[in-house]
Amino acid sequence: MPKIIYYVAVSLDGYIAGEHNGISKFVASGNGVEKYLADLQKYNTVIMGRRTYEFGYQFGLKPGQPAYPHMEHYIFSDSLELDELAENVHIEKRSLDRITEIRDNSDTDVYLCGGGQFAGWLLDHGLIDHLKLKLNPIVLGSGVPLFGDSGSSFKGKLIERASFDEGLEMLTYKIND
Repeated sequence: MPKIIYYVAVSLDGYIAGEHNGISKFVASGNGVEKYLADLQKYNTVIMGRRTYEFGYQFGLKPGQPAYPHMEHYIFSDSLELDELAENVHIEKRSLDRITEIRDNSDTDVYLCGGGQFAGWLLDHGLIDHLKLKLNPIVLGSGVPLFGDSGSSFKGKLIERASFDEGLEMLTYKIND
């Protein structure tokens, strides 16, 4: 069965973005970033929350267009409304049943693209199978927490680790069996 994999850049102090959603301090190039971009080609399904989708606008993403052209997009929001959607972009109401259905019908594992709040909600409901961290050698002090305001806890099992010259570590943890 396909897994939901939360694959995300994170600071040493647990933030996926700094103040005002800033990401400028994260490692932006090098072998680790190239590996991440290559890994994204293995997914054909991406899920995300509204804020993560709209975050892409500042990098040239047009409303209604896919952030990853080769993937089927499911944006979970109870408030996002767009007039025109690309064929592979779908807006969904937050629903555990719908997320499970998308996962179960995906040909590949499902890429959970950021969103601390959305990821926290999925964690609270046991729907994240693997956590793949791009651990950056930075401390942000504040910002967007890895799991939003979730109070859930878990003990992960390290299943993969890679180190890169620019100080980036990629750590993959199994969360759910």
